[in-house]
Amino acid sequence: MSEREAYIKKTQARLDQWSAEIDKLQAKAKEAEAEARIEYEKQLTELRAQRDEAERKMKELRDASDEAWSDMKSGFDKAWDSISSAFTSAMSRFK
Repeated sequence: MSEREAYIKKTQARLDQWSAEIDKLQAKAKEAEAEARIEYEKQLTELRAQRDEAERKMKELRDASDEAWSDMKSGFDKAWDSISSAFTSAMSRFK
């Protein structure tokens, strides 16, 4: 497996983990009181937006030519760090 394939596979696994966490929080939101449910839904919307942005960036990276891969990966790493921090921050509000 090439470095590129391994990197994309690792990133996809993290996105899959985020999706699973969102699903768990969605179930928790359904059990919450009405006022808390509204807050959960706002947070879930934010989490989904972060995950979707990460998926868009990963698709751009996956579709990049071999020549553009290094430059794209560098930009993706910066974007990923930002998105990951925002996702973690939003997740922490559920605890």
